[in-house]
Amino acid sequence: MTHQFSALIVILPLVVSFFVFLSNWWLKKTGYLLALTALFCCLLLSIGILDLVIASGVIHYRLGGWLPPWGIEYYVDTLNAIMLVLVSFLSFLTAVFARKSVEIEIPEKGALFWALYLLLMTGLLGIIVTGDLFNLFVLLEVASLSGYVLIAVGEKRSLFASFRYVVIGTMGASFYLLGVGYLYITTGSLNMVDLSLLLPKLYTSKVVLAGFIFILIGLGIKTALFPLHGWLPDAYTYAPTAVSAAVAPLMTKVMAYAILRIMFTVFKAEFPVTVIEVTDVMVWTGTLAMLVGGVMALSQSDFKRMLAYVIVAEIGYIIGGIGVANATALKGAVFHIINDAVMMACLFMVAGLIVYKTKGHRIDNFIGFFRVMPVTAVVFTVGALAVIGVPPTCGFFSKWYLLLGGIEDHQWFFVAALLICTLINVALFFRIFDKGIYLHAHGQNLDAGVAAIDTPGNDAPISMWLPALVLALVILLIGVFNQVIVETVIRHAVPAGI
Repeated sequence: MTHQFSALIVILPLVVSFFVFLSNWWLKKTGYLLALTALFCCLLLSIGILDLVIASGVIHYRLGGWLPPWGIEYYVDTLNAIMLVLVSFLSFLTAVFARKSVEIEIPEKGALFWALYLLLMTGLLGIIVTGDLFNLFVLLEVASLSGYVLIAVGEKRSLFASFRYVVIGTMGASFYLLGVGYLYITTGSLNMVDLSLLLPKLYTSKVVLAGFIFILIGLGIKTALFPLHGWLPDAYTYAPTAVSAAVAPLMTKVMAYAILRIMFTVFKAEFPVTVIEVTDVMVWTGTLAMLVGGVMALSQSDFKRMLAYVIVAEIGYIIGGIGVANATALKGAVFHIINDAVMMACLFMVAGLIVYKTKGHRIDNFIGFFRVMPVTAVVFTVGALAVIGVPPTCGFFSKWYLLLGGIEDHQWFFVAALLICTLINVALFFRIFDKGIYLHAHGQNLDAGVAAIDTPGNDAPISMWLPALVLALVILLIGVFNQVIVETVIRHAVPAGI
């Protein structure tokens, strides 16, 4: 029965999404309960899958009993088992957090929101678990189309932001599909494991090279890797708060996982590292992404937009770590995918708590929130220190592995960018600490802040701050038990041959 989990984790949210949408005709609250139940079951399934992979090794599940490469195979190893737990855990917590937010921001579209939310998670979980390149494309589009609509129901400028995301996202999907087509023409297979056996003999083929580059560009657009990140800032800024808290931490990290999967499973490490040396380009691209994302974040006056540019910089950490391509850096890259998803979910929930109180998400809206919203202040402090990289938060340890990996490979510009970006993050978050604590310094802007509209100690509803507080605790626990996590799980996710 446990081998069926890899199929159930995709089928369950897909099927329940239709019932959630139909439930709007009878009882609106039923839709939320169905969605929450489905997401909790996905979390249990993902934990079961990770436990099975650790105990028994790689899972091969053949849909319909069809043998690969003709049939679609779900392939689960340590890397995607970790990602399944990450996505299902964050999607469940965000759903708990989002209930009040959805009722306030999009009250007439609750059933549609939860149906699309489940479809988004269907796509993301499917991308992680599939072992077929074309199936990955289909699930990528399921996740993307759901994300486009969820973003479009936000603030006034969300429709334009969503349209731009559609255009650029479609270009990314087209590049990916074109690359997959080239590989299929050359090998006659779409199965990832099968391709990994067929491609080494074809590494000198120009068609294979073109296919790899097109796939990498397509996934780079979806990951919002600089300079392909143009869709991201507006999309995450103007989306409903609940959507930002779900899509921003997960979409780009799942795409980063897909890059890892293509580079080191479909292709062996020899191809990107030695044959075409694309990893050198990735190091430089990641370095620039860190610096540009950090500087752009520093110039923002809107908190959600600032976080969007922080994500651009964080993607630079991950892609740069993949580009360094030694075991230490790859441990750091995989670890940072997990850590950044948790950190960004935490901070976007903080944005949601501030929006709940002030109906705005500008940095000036944070004035006095330490006095008025003590729980939110604790959550923000933990999340901010994690992004900066202060021990014992989880952000420090993944950055430490990336730093050691860069030093080991003599990638001094990458190492310097890591340190500079850390200093930029200090400046980013300490200006919010300043606004949150020192009321007297912001008298002229006081009316914009939390302190002007509420009484001390009156935080947001428990259903909103409790998931955020859980994430803050998770940030600390991952940091404290970092060595156990790396040696027990993440070490096995580093590709062979590195």
